[in-house]
Amino acid sequence: MTIKDIAREAGYAVGTVSRVLNNNPNVSPQARQRILEVIQKHKFQPNTNARRLKQQQSQGIAMIVKGTHNMLFALVLEKLQAQCSAAGYSSMVYYIDEADNEVERARQICREHKPRGVVFLGSNRENFTPQLTELGVPCLLMTNTAASQPIENLSSVSVDDVSAAARMIDHLWAQGHRQIELIGGFLESSQPSAARLSGCLSAFSRLGISYDAATRYTQARYTLEGGYKAMEQLLAARPNLTAVFAFSDIMAIGAIRALQDHGLRVPQDVSVCGFDGLELGEYLIPRLTTIRQPAEKMAERGVALLIQCIEEDAPAVHELVPYQLVEGESVLRF
Repeated sequence: MTIKDIAREAGYAVGTVSRVLNNNPNVSPQARQRILEVIQKHKFQPNTNARRLKQQQSQGIAMIVKGTHNMLFALVLEKLQAQCSAAGYSSMVYYIDEADNEVERARQICREHKPRGVVFLGSNRENFTPQLTELGVPCLLMTNTAASQPIENLSSVSVDDVSAAARMIDHLWAQGHRQIELIGGFLESSQPSAARLSGCLSAFSRLGISYDAATRYTQARYTLEGGYKAMEQLLAARPNLTAVFAFSDIMAIGAIRALQDHGLRVPQDVSVCGFDGLELGEYLIPRLTTIRQPAEKMAERGVALLIQCIEEDAPAVHELVPYQLVEGESVLRF
């Protein structure tokens, strides 16, 4: 009789049985009662030596965060850690620069600390190859999709960046804007930026807006300073612009500061919108129009999928969660 046999007879997941055996409170009373009945029926005794070895080999879940200025990542990370703790897992957080290779860092972490799983916040598509399976643990990509990269041990949870960006362009168009400019991350290292740019270009084409991304897309770091400097570049190159779509709320806030420093009003002179839905944007003057990513929902689904892969050897899953366009006060209707 094994833990899998107990799970099969009780009608619950292996992870649920494991939590009952470890006295984890995150189990419903009904599930706990049923599982204990099966355990008592078969006089099941856990293999304490195997459990001790497993505990020695595992230090929890490693979370690799790309960049130190991304407030969305900070919010998602907080929710991820809470979800992991509720499920009985510890978490280790590692911050790396936007230009660093997150997969190489994961290899080092797995060699030295032997985590049960790895979560990536931020990614470069080129770094994720089938060789990721060599890590030997389930992995989860958060806020970016890995659906187009079928890697055996890599799941993902994100919003549909392409659809969300196109939705924002449609919104600006509906408000009468025709001179729309974009500020986003570096395309060679930011998969979300590439996806959002793709969504914008699709909407531009559908709406008949001429836009040459090679010469007009303004790249910047996902920071306040990045948004500020990008906005200054746009003001010099596109003085007739009426609206700016920044691919993060933080860059949008930096852009608004640059406009104000140049004597321009938001939204009376230039409209600005962002992407992420940070709480900070609700207290900005004016309140920021943005695409809201549901941080808590993403964390909840991400941890659930990762634990299924860890405890039940479940296959990788790629899940999209719904986004929301939040109309603030930073976009003017012409």
